[in-house]
Amino acid sequence: MKVFGVVGWKNSGKTGLVERLVTEIAGRGISVSTVKHAHVAFDIDQPGTDSDRHRRAGAREVLISSPRRYALMHEVRGEAELPLAQLLERLAPVDLVLVEGYKREPHPKVEAHRAVTGNPLIAPDDPTVRAVASDMALTLDRPVFNLDATAEIADFILREVGL
Repeated sequence: MKVFGVVGWKNSGKTGLVERLVTEIAGRGISVSTVKHAHVAFDIDQPGTDSDRHRRAGAREVLISSPRRYALMHEVRGEAELPLAQLLERLAPVDLVLVEGYKREPHPKVEAHRAVTGNPLIAPDDPTVRAVASDMALTLDRPVFNLDATAEIADFILREVGL
């Protein structure tokens, strides 16, 4: 599987860019999965459901399955967070995995940047950031795309990973 990331500070447009890239790339017939890093506690289960009750009772993993989808929840319960490489091993094979977050990992990335956030660019100090997608003009030593130029950014990513 090829892996390419989308990084940026909070409110920089990462999620919207990933969503548009998935639509664009999948629309070209390329299979895509995503990995999203969350910095805070999150819960995908609904309070009071059977699976929530199983998990709260102490189950290490709860797998919920239906004719439309399945989800596997793994409770860390004091263990260290798994590194990205081990999480990628748990995914079914696809052509491309887009990773949102994990800015300190060594995979290639595009940085989402919005001027309104006032945050500095990550790219100048990080050679794994291969391009920047921004809502403002920038002069850098790597490609800069308009944040909304989804097709161009997808073309770049697919060239970078050899797809």
